[in-house]
Amino acid sequence: MKTSLKHTFRRGFERDGAKTSGFFKLQKIRTGEKFMFQGVLKIIVILGQTATGKSNLAVKIAKKIGGEIISADSRQVYKGLDIGTGKITLKEMKGIPHHLLDVAHPKNKFTVAEYKELAEKIIKEIIARGKIPIICGGTGFYIDAITKGVIFPKVPPNLKLRKSLVTKSAMALFVILNKLDPERAKNIDSHNEVRLIRAIEIAKALGKVLPITEATPPYEFKKIGLYLPPDKLKKKVEKRVEKMFQNGLLREIKKLKKAGVSDKRLKELGFEYFNPTYEKVVKKTLQYAKRQMTWFKRDKEIKWFDASKKIELKS
Repeated sequence: MKTSLKHTFRRGFERDGAKTSGFFKLQKIRTGEKFMFQGVLKIIVILGQTATGKSNLAVKIAKKIGGEIISADSRQVYKGLDIGTGKITLKEMKGIPHHLLDVAHPKNKFTVAEYKELAEKIIKEIIARGKIPIICGGTGFYIDAITKGVIFPKVPPNLKLRKSLVTKSAMALFVILNKLDPERAKNIDSHNEVRLIRAIEIAKALGKVLPITEATPPYEFKKIGLYLPPDKLKKKVEKRVEKMFQNGLLREIKKLKKAGVSDKRLKELGFEYFNPTYEKVVKKTLQYAKRQMTWFKRDKEIKWFDASKKIELKS
């Protein structure tokens, strides 16, 4: 079934038609519009829940407009995390250049500040080649870092502190952060051990976690959000997880261990990589998808489309 929302990247999205669960039905995406308006370059951002077809849509748009894709996924930056993260394959890229995939070794932590620095550099390089940057992914913090010009506090890693915290559970880390800085504890992902440790590290160094500051980026961002109704998302996730195991998720984990990635680090890298079972991965993926929407719903610039509807690209 097709839906009918017209979209131009020059004028933005036009609302047309009934709302669905607080989102807009998708009709058409026009791609034949100017990407420079009043001297400001426009960059496309495709975001949303896991398993909604973001990568596929990004490739389609890139082929239409002459774009290059910058991944915004906090785990796909790691080499060897392919099956468990649903990383796009060379065949699926269809000749479109993709950036910020496989840029870090999984034994090492890759920070959002590092991502921002690399992404901003790559955006400039893509523009210099006369192409259009397309940011695509589901990691909200990465996307905000670029589109909102987030400025991060410059606090160096405290390895001694990290060593003392790394054995603690997410709940225990959250309790520590809440005592140090209740304000930061209110808006952090309480399940993300890596971010909790970093927040504690900053709070101990500065007395508190400084409020996130933002600088106006030199670009205008057009944000396309994809979502699926709960029943359809569940079916898509179940099918995706089944395919993960069929394609060799367990072999991928063994390979990572042989490369020196510890069990502790595998746990940090995600539930898919620490003693995974089909039921566990399905459950945790759906929980993650819910947290993604909680994050993205705060951004009123996103125009949401039901990914179960057919998407047409109109020139």
